[in-house]
Amino acid sequence: MMNFHIAVIPGDGIGPEIMDQALLVLKEIGSIYHHEFRFSEVMMGGCAIDKKGEALPQEDLTICLKSDAVLLGAVGGEKWDHLPGDQRPERGLLRLRKELGSYANIRPAVLYKELKDACPLKSEIIGEGIDLCVVRELTGGIYFGEKGRRRGTMGEQAYDIEIYSETEIESIARTAFEVARKRNKKVTSIDKANVLESSRLWRSVMEKVAGEYDDVVLNHMYIDNAAMQLIKNPSQFDVIVTTNMFGDILSDEASMITGSIGILPSASLGEGKIGIYEPIHGSAPDIAGLDLANPIGMILSAAMMLRYSFDLESEAKSIENAVVNILGKNIRTRDIMGEGMHLVGTKEMGKLIADELR
Repeated sequence: MMNFHIAVIPGDGIGPEIMDQALLVLKEIGSIYHHEFRFSEVMMGGCAIDKKGEALPQEDLTICLKSDAVLLGAVGGEKWDHLPGDQRPERGLLRLRKELGSYANIRPAVLYKELKDACPLKSEIIGEGIDLCVVRELTGGIYFGEKGRRRGTMGEQAYDIEIYSETEIESIARTAFEVARKRNKKVTSIDKANVLESSRLWRSVMEKVAGEYDDVVLNHMYIDNAAMQLIKNPSQFDVIVTTNMFGDILSDEASMITGSIGILPSASLGEGKIGIYEPIHGSAPDIAGLDLANPIGMILSAAMMLRYSFDLESEAKSIENAVVNILGKNIRTRDIMGEGMHLVGTKEMGKLIADELR
């Protein structure tokens, strides 16, 4: 029997509802594969501000730092939008990422053939489905470089400087190649090396690191072409690796071709095995408590945790297969509902996926 300690952050809005379903699925996995998952609940986000006065209290952060992985529902909501930026719920997540050194955001974008009618692309482009993964550098680049304003001959000027070090690029490159090894062994690095010096360093370091991964194919693509190719021929991609800003844009573009934001998971990883796993959607306070939220993104985030933090590939695949099987039975939550489908709520969807594991 293997034992794992998971810090559980239900968070705000629909977070607690979808988290309950992910834990239900994990408990079933534990029973089937003879693992013990120990869950420690952590308060973070708006709920922590209301009860403890800050988005991520130190005692809750300590639980995360001592865990094997962090499972996160969602944080934030309109209730706390009036607060100053450094006191809002999202500051808890930023602090958590910093403390865990989570520099790599891994966001799969999968369009299941059962949901192809929800995709905005033509059926001949979709083919049998879309399955790619964006690996985005999370703690460097233009978002964290020097920025400011100054007076110039043409009036006020503003600047944001893109800076990447060799070490930063090496780290995200290795993450991308390791992810590719668990998939189809192909990495496409996105840059603007025909214009940007930072991209020329990015490309050269990517090629250097590729020498350590003879089993993975590396190719390069400019960001403008990549944005077009993602719509024109998304099936050509396996793992996309890119900078913070380019990844921010491309990962959102990729999410739109999958049919629903409610089914997409993500992981934020660093040097260690402690990752943060969360669905890419928000807290959706307008439907909180109504049993309407889609828990699939949260459940698939738990599957990513099993794969990347615990190296439990069979268990992760079992969850993913269970989700596909349920979708194949035309069972849907409201956000992916279509003609002739069977509508279920949050709790029933979670239970059906858990039952499908048996």
